[in-house]
Amino acid sequence: MANPLLNDKRLDEATKRSTVLESATAWNPPVTDGPASPWPAPTAVETMTVRGTASATAVLLGLLLVAAGFGWAATGSPNDPTSPGFPGLAMVGVIVGLIAVIVSSFKPQWARVLGPVYALAEGFFVGAVSRTYENYYDGIVVQAAGATVAVFVVMLGLYRLEVIKVTDKFRRIVMGATLGLMLFYVVSMVLRLFGAEISFLRSASLLGIGFSVFVAALAAFNLALDFDTIERGAKQRMPKHMEWFAALGLLVTIVWLYLEILRLLAKLRDR
Repeated sequence: MANPLLNDKRLDEATKRSTVLESATAWNPPVTDGPASPWPAPTAVETMTVRGTASATAVLLGLLLVAAGFGWAATGSPNDPTSPGFPGLAMVGVIVGLIAVIVSSFKPQWARVLGPVYALAEGFFVGAVSRTYENYYDGIVVQAAGATVAVFVVMLGLYRLEVIKVTDKFRRIVMGATLGLMLFYVVSMVLRLFGAEISFLRSASLLGIGFSVFVAALAAFNLALDFDTIERGAKQRMPKHMEWFAALGLLVTIVWLYLEILRLLAKLRDR
């Protein structure tokens, strides 16, 4: 999948629900020569828009940045022996965020609530991780944040100008690569439980740097899929709550991209 949230299956399900709602609320005035009916016409069902999704994304990003500030403050410095280390609460945030994403994938209508939950929980983790990297690589967080914004803007521009066209083939390739990467990470985690480790995942070797470049590029291409999914959702007149669902999916990709760029920059600093 391009994203655990934004996928064709969820789009189809939401579109079917939207069609049912529109049919149920459609109002056809009776044909009569008598006086107009005193009863008001039912209100039309609100549908998803690109602007609404952008607004929801901005809200979630704001919440994530606020939570990241708390995560940053809660993480200590190695130069200060009295300060706390990496906060255990940050790992709780990862678990809470993962649960929010999984539940939202099955209950898109809950994304209006679960989206902020994910943003706050994952934001605390992102802030703690960022402070940890900053402790060892001065200025790396600003560089990673700037690079993330730049990649987002460039990918949006390339998508809008149709330099990057999200065809079925493009979608299958990116989705397949993403699933393969997820499986690879799961295997590496299992190996670590048995004391083994895939060295290039953390090393600053050419292979390790090349792998990080590939993953960051894959995350960037997932942005194009997210943009396409949001645009198609608006054209298909999906229900209004899908704006928050789509915003949550986009935020997941942005967080992934930022963390991968942070890891890549750290490897480059170690060369």
